[in-house]
Amino acid sequence: MRIGLLTGGGDAPGLNPAIRAVGRKALLAGDSILGIRNGWAGLVGEGDMFEMDRPQFSGILQLGGTLLGSSRVNPMKRDGGREEVLENLQRAELDVLVVIGGDDTLSVAAWLADQNAPVVGVPKTMDNDLMITEYCIGFDSAVSVVTEALDRLHTTAASHHRVMVVEVMGRDTGWVGVMGGIAGGADLVIIPEFPITLDEVVAHLDIRRRAGSDFSIIVVAEGVHMDGLDADPTGEERDQFGHVLLGRRGVGDWLTRRIEQFTGHETRTTVLGHLQRGGSPSAYDRIWATHVGAAAYDLAAEGRFGWMPVVVCGAVAPARIADVVSEQRKVPRELYELASVFY
Repeated sequence: MRIGLLTGGGDAPGLNPAIRAVGRKALLAGDSILGIRNGWAGLVGEGDMFEMDRPQFSGILQLGGTLLGSSRVNPMKRDGGREEVLENLQRAELDVLVVIGGDDTLSVAAWLADQNAPVVGVPKTMDNDLMITEYCIGFDSAVSVVTEALDRLHTTAASHHRVMVVEVMGRDTGWVGVMGGIAGGADLVIIPEFPITLDEVVAHLDIRRRAGSDFSIIVVAEGVHMDGLDADPTGEERDQFGHVLLGRRGVGDWLTRRIEQFTGHETRTTVLGHLQRGGSPSAYDRIWATHVGAAAYDLAAEGRFGWMPVVVCGAVAPARIADVVSEQRKVPRELYELASVFY
């Protein structure tokens, strides 16, 4: 087989282990690998691809990011972009395209499958919001970063009797926030699925102070909506998939200013931002990225196009790409309520 390999969307720890798994299995079977640079950008226009061999799959297990590069280019929003992707796949004489990405990247893969293109997916998103699968590449590493940050911030918050607002990634879902908050002992977690008002935040902090807690750690997902925060949502800059660029939205800073204004408590903001994407993958991400990468190769070898490996009940299983991206997987209420027990 001649296999094309692509990573799209935001980078995440664990991409290189998945690339390594696909490549090693392919080369062991005598197949060839064509790397596609920078996500879907490498399949539009004239294309940008290169032949890959064994040395390129060595020494990358522990590396963050993706050796293939990535981007948020959306061929569906480019004039003639769909046709360019199909033409480049044909010109490269690929027997299968393995696409490693989240809901946006995999939505393009699902469209390709509808066109009878030979495509296989791999679940990657540190937001952990893909349907069906219990594992997404990068999520465990991101939660580990949040947990360590909260551990460190607890000491300075306690020493200075401050409220610390920690802004974490999470556009439409709060998996990173709630799991990191539970692991790191946050005193309040604010996520998109279960919005609260500024008055409720202030009341919660006042209750803690009256109970003798002279510091607090608040985790807030960057995509949270609160009254007064989104004064002009139509004017916000968006990427090619239509998403607001949340790094410029500043929910953490906004909340910090309001807390100081209405409580008088000294409050500081920490925006973890791209730290959650960077660095070496956790052991868990290395192991399971290898699992799903190897399983993606097996699906390709079996000709099961339009499918992707997912993790269900601790085991790898196949699922249709279209079903995985059919909707977002939200944080369940029982998990959110578990976090609130410890506020």
